[in-house]
Amino acid sequence: MGSSAALVPPTEGRKALPVVYHQGYAPPLPASHRFPMAKFAALFDELTAMGIARPGHTHVPAPATREQLIRVHEAGYVDAVLARAVPPAVERRIGLPVDDGVARRALLANGGTLLTARLALRHGIACNTAGGSHHARRETGAGFCVFNDVAVAIRALQAEGAIERALIVDLDVHQGDGTAEIFAGDASVFTLSVHCGANFPLRKEASDLDIDLPPETGDEAYLEALAPALDAAIKAGPFDIVFYNAGVDVHGADRLGRLALGDQGIARRDALVIQLARALGLPLAGVIGGGYMDDVIALARRHAILHQAAEAALNDGIAKAPQAV
Repeated sequence: MGSSAALVPPTEGRKALPVVYHQGYAPPLPASHRFPMAKFAALFDELTAMGIARPGHTHVPAPATREQLIRVHEAGYVDAVLARAVPPAVERRIGLPVDDGVARRALLANGGTLLTARLALRHGIACNTAGGSHHARRETGAGFCVFNDVAVAIRALQAEGAIERALIVDLDVHQGDGTAEIFAGDASVFTLSVHCGANFPLRKEASDLDIDLPPETGDEAYLEALAPALDAAIKAGPFDIVFYNAGVDVHGADRLGRLALGDQGIARRDALVIQLARALGLPLAGVIGGGYMDDVIALARRHAILHQAAEAALNDGIAKAPQAV
């Protein structure tokens, strides 16, 4: 991680990106577990070394409350998580042990995405260093997702009267099936999911707009499919905020993805989404979504592309992708 220090840009005169992080985002898991939990702390270290996560502009979230969670999820499921009493079958579906550390992390990540959205409404753009738990449904978690943080944030903001309509741009390699199920038939939220169709989950839900891409789709074909999808989503507005799930499991080296984007393609993708929101005057809350590699440092640098693009856009520039890792 020390090598990133040489890449630190001068910060004098540049607007600081609001970054949301909590040490509780990375509880310990068994060394053999396939979920790269350490990536969250590694990402924050990278952002600090890059000069993006700056003192005074890094925000620490409070845990989501039960009241906020039950606006989205069934009360019985929420209470089981809060009591650390999730049935083994549900834990297997989630793919994580819902112990003290994981349950607390879920509450903090949900609180983090809500804080990110509040900061985006205030500053125009903000990014979490976690979030994007789009497989969590009303009645259960799934696919490493305990609670659906974007849905929880939207419902909280709507309940407060801070927003009326939200756009979700979900570019994780996996379909946002839980998000689609939660907001089915709800005209106040438009769900766009661009994903690899031949991938988890096996049974898809109907988003407002689904773009199923074939395996091995690379940078150019991906971006050619994304641009009209974004145009169609924007036409469904007006919206008060955009939630952007910038999953990097679209990368060709990701072990759970089946697309073939490179770092440059991800940087162009993130810039396209963020610059579009900026051009339309829409606040954007970024969450990191999926990314699965054994090399946690390389993975953290890939997730940091989102924050680099957001910081560049905040300063009316285009971020360059990092060197290939």
